[in-house]
Amino acid sequence: MKITVCIGSSCHIKGSRQVVEELQYLIAENNLGDKVELAGTFCMGKCQQGVCVTVDDKFFSVSPETVKEFFNTNVLKAIK
Repeated sequence: MKITVCIGSSCHIKGSRQVVEELQYLIAENNLGDKVELAGTFCMGKCQQGVCVTVDDKFFSVSPETVKEFFNTNVLKAIK
């Protein structure tokens, strides 16, 4: 599974660094380092929607406040 987080200027202002840090923590906490690749990219073209994240090319809008719920719903459930 590949998770890509936009780190462009608009998403950075909306909290992409916090989203990346929380995803790193959640991946490590759940021992998924061998199953989940976390990457960064620049603008995905949907700047108005919050921090842009894709999971295997499926688009999501995430915020620092919703990243844990996003991870549980879209990453953990897909892997387990």
